Amino acid sequence: MAVDWGTSSFRSWLMAADGTVLAESRGPEGMLHCATSGFAPVLRDHLGKLGAAAPLQVLICGMAGAKQGWVEAPYLKTPTRLDALHEGAIQVDTQGDVRILPGVAQALAGEPDVMRGEETQLLGISDADFTGLVCIPGTHSKWVRIENGTVVAFTTYMTGELFSVIAQHSILTHAVETGGAATQDGAPFRDGLATAQAAPRGLTTSLFRLRAAQLLGFEQRADGAARLSGLLIGSEIADAMQRFGAAGQLRLLAAGSLGALYEAALKACGFDVIMIDAEQASRRGLARAAIHLWGAQFAS
Repeated sequence: MAVDWGTSSFRSWLMAADGTVLAESRGPEGMLHCATSGFAPVLRDHLGKLGAAAPLQVLICGMAGAKQGWVEAPYLKTPTRLDALHEGAIQVDTQGDVRILPGVAQALAGEPDVMRGEETQLLGISDADFTGLVCIPGTHSKWVRIENGTVVAFTTYMTGELFSVIAQHSILTHAVETGGAATQDGAPFRDGLATAQAAPRGLTTSLFRLRAAQLLGFEQRADGAARLSGLLIGSEIADAMQRFGAAGQLRLLAAGSLGALYEAALKACGFDVIMIDAEQASRRGLARAAIHLWGAQFAS
């Protein structure tokens, strides 16, 4: 059983030895839910839904391994070989062979950073000799530099969380209509993107001008969410290009409307984008780690 255990969600797959998905089960029982209900009962419940007999080999990635999670799986430090993630797996004292993969930390005083869950996605899309740049958008977007299958540097951007906070708890609440098609690719989004690219250090000024433009009749509230999204994503991309170099080929791990939005933004900024489904990357990474971890025993 492979499990991607997030902060607010649970996704699991019953897999054959070659990684083929036999059945899946998912729900809202993320780490926050388990803080009161416990982790073991949730896992048992989903094992039952999958029709899986315990004891069973279970490999977990994500927030179940955080300090507030089931059992802490300490971070591996960069540079980290992705095909060695299994070496940091922690066994849980519960029924069956249940193990949690570690996260990855960039333990630099000037550029501290952490990831938990994304490292497994990276394993799912990286061959042993892969070298390149990967973007994983989300609440906390990740940009990762990989060299010969090793994570050497990464940066986190709170883009998704900032969008939510600004749209719901700032003066821009009156300038933004969230939901629906508000943040699709279009002229307002592209204008916000271009503004951020032209003046990446002027984000706070550009944010206030979004409100001022509506008050003065230059723009419509219906366009506010798309422009805000363009400003924030554009600021993220501008900084990432400064850190990781000029636009080139990039692997984008994403799905749905957010993936489409990032794909459009990255292409507009000159990147050659290869889109990869994020959930498939998680499944593939868990399967690869399981084979590394249990080897012939897993395949028997």
